[in-house]
Amino acid sequence: MDILDLIEKKKHNKVLTKDEINFFVEGTIRGDFQDYQITAFLMSLYFSHLNIEETTFLTEAFVKSGDVLDLSAFGEGKIIDKHSSGGVGDKITLMFLPLVASLGYKVAKLSGRGLGHTGGTIDKLESIPGFRTCLSNQSFINQMKEISLAIASQTKSLCPADGKIYALRDVTSTVDIDSLIASSIVSKKIASGADFVVLDVKFGSGAFIKTFSRAKKLAETMVEVAKRLNKKIIAVVSDMNMPLGRAVGNSLEVIEAIEFLKGNMEQDLKEITFSLVKNVLMQTNDFESEE
Repeated sequence: MDILDLIEKKKHNKVLTKDEINFFVEGTIRGDFQDYQITAFLMSLYFSHLNIEETTFLTEAFVKSGDVLDLSAFGEGKIIDKHSSGGVGDKITLMFLPLVASLGYKVAKLSGRGLGHTGGTIDKLESIPGFRTCLSNQSFINQMKEISLAIASQTKSLCPADGKIYALRDVTSTVDIDSLIASSIVSKKIASGADFVVLDVKFGSGAFIKTFSRAKKLAETMVEVAKRLNKKIIAVVSDMNMPLGRAVGNSLEVIEAIEFLKGNMEQDLKEITFSLVKNVLMQTNDFESEE
């Protein structure tokens, strides 16, 4: 088996086997392939796509390429995670996580950097002077014990294959491949060890995904892949045709998030954040109704 065989196969829109996908992921980790070969393979996926089985195999291979955090010491059913597909002014995670933690839940989030034209949650947090997002697995767990909330950048030990591919996608115009978006997000959610995950899949002119129909399909793909890998994920599709809140830019969005937590809430931020919190609380079965 050779990387050129996989490129040729997907170039002609043929389905990859689990062994072939594992070969690609394992070879990427070992450094068997040149970056241009990985990029050629990614571009073949852009045009030929991966079906739901291939996407599940890829997600599983990403997870198995590294460690999976064991958070069982915190009890079952109480660890929450959240991910957004991103967009202009999207700082919802910075408000959602502390709100959920304040309600008595543990929050564990492994986050990536921005892709394309927007900063990711890690980029926003690193605009705070001295803020450290590179945490060891033990530091991550210790922080959950101390303040019920831990958020960290993707480490070399958690989904390392995705980490390498994630970086290449950003510089080779292969960001918007739905199967890779799904595999990247779901693999990190599994590796970070949370019991419940809520996905905020955005669509519109300010998001990577422009149409509601495509955002809905991506959300359904991620939920189905997670289900096949025994992870409970719920997804919400939200509008990103206008920037969220009033601030755009990493440091400005952090300031706006802090103001939100002080009670100075822009209406659009309040509606989306509270809706996501409500969805998570209902999934934990701690509340009988949404009222």
